[in-house]
Amino acid sequence: MKGILHWFKSSSKMKRWMLLILIGIVLTCYGIAKILVQKEMDFVDVGKVVVTFVIGFTFIVLGLVMINKRNMELFIEATDDRMKHRKNVNVQSLIFNKTIYDRGPKIVVIGGGAGLNTVLTGMKRYTNNITAIVAVSEYGKIPNDSRIALGTTLPFEEVKDSIVALSADKKGELDNLLNHEMSNERLKGLKFSDIYFTAMKEIYWNDTESIEKSNEIFNITGNVLPVTSEEMKICAELENGYVVEEKDRIPEIVNEKMTKINRVYLKPSNCRPAAGVLQAIKEADSIIIGPGSLYTNVIPNLLVNGVAKAIRDSKAIKIYVNNIMTEPGQTDDYTVADHVNAIIEHCGEGIIDYCIYDTGEVIPEYIKMYNKEGSDLVEQKIDGPMLRKIKFIKKNISTIIDGKIRHDPYLVAESAITLICNDLKYQDKENDPEYVMLNAKLKSDKRINKLKKEKAKIEKKARRKGLDPKSKNNKTTKQSKFSSKYSERIKSIKESEEKYKKKIEK
Repeated sequence: MKGILHWFKSSSKMKRWMLLILIGIVLTCYGIAKILVQKEMDFVDVGKVVVTFVIGFTFIVLGLVMINKRNMELFIEATDDRMKHRKNVNVQSLIFNKTIYDRGPKIVVIGGGAGLNTVLTGMKRYTNNITAIVAVSEYGKIPNDSRIALGTTLPFEEVKDSIVALSADKKGELDNLLNHEMSNERLKGLKFSDIYFTAMKEIYWNDTESIEKSNEIFNITGNVLPVTSEEMKICAELENGYVVEEKDRIPEIVNEKMTKINRVYLKPSNCRPAAGVLQAIKEADSIIIGPGSLYTNVIPNLLVNGVAKAIRDSKAIKIYVNNIMTEPGQTDDYTVADHVNAIIEHCGEGIIDYCIYDTGEVIPEYIKMYNKEGSDLVEQKIDGPMLRKIKFIKKNISTIIDGKIRHDPYLVAESAITLICNDLKYQDKENDPEYVMLNAKLKSDKRINKLKKEKAKIEKKARRKGLDPKSKNNKTTKQSKFSSKYSERIKSIKESEEKYKKKIEK
């Protein structure tokens, strides 16, 4: 009995369809009864009976269809992990997700550092078909005794961070495990990830295969691939002709010599791409480059033999996500155009179709913190002869995470998926399951983001008034545009009316 009553709860949203079916049965029965009871019927009576019967039958069919649909939604709400801790989700998109999510758009993300992992975190909400192509370079760092004893394993710091970004772990337990620094004196200076990848190489005798197997072991969304199976030695030639062969010393020497980077190159220059990299680029529906350190994370990946050519030849939508802040010793005083031009000068034209850059609406206090370290907002200048074929999209994609200015992973992903949806629409693929799923998910996420912003505004107003923002009893509610704009004037009118009433009473 308890189970039956559950279907009549308001949260189940079943009663309306049950009522519709009941009305349909009554109308259908009435129509049948009218035919059986009435002996003689004229044309008007027959018409009424037919209309009543059709309406009743339609109500029954519609009610049954909607009940089945609601059953499916309830099943997904109960079983889909993506529904946990989330409210106001468009469940219709998740109905498609179960079968289409794995067949979502094939996204290749190229870069390194925090910027790459930001994009990966957002993109895994929309598709399982993600390939992260990451740099493998720590050239110039002096290894400690523990690392020397461990062997010649490739530097997998970027690989490890990408695995964490694509994992289903929301509590940070995998992050804590892989980044755990060993306290044993013999293992000092090593992280658990260093030991893990060394063990994987001993088992599989190959760095690339070790990473592929790790993708399966950690059950991540998509795949992580090193851009090359050889260690990339990133070198920089400065404008004054000086050459820096230690990646980590590039910013220091640039500042010391008071010059700029002219170009970066790899040593050896014929680094071969790792297995699967060129194939992933060839099959991609969208290729996202950046954000990240322009000269030490983004461009070096594109300089590996065949990578830039594969991107140019690809029919995928090529998106570059520009940095929000300049980087001291690398991109001092750089504009959006300077970032894009640097990529084109190193890799040639046709490597970028769209450039997404931030509006620059960042809280001044945080910008001042970056100014102290020699960094500033990237100037929003986008003119230049090489940029005519590129479409620039200005969007508010910044956020503050742990006191630092970062790209918002979900806004960046939303911007990229919108471009993919528009491309599918342009190809007249609105009825394709892939488009339906992505479009529904986008609408759902936009609605959720809007609700979050409204809630944040209400909580902010409550704090200003000294009220508990989480309390349901406070009177802080969403104001209309009129009341928010003229609240002071309304208040003064009310005060003057009260004074006038008191004056009359006296």
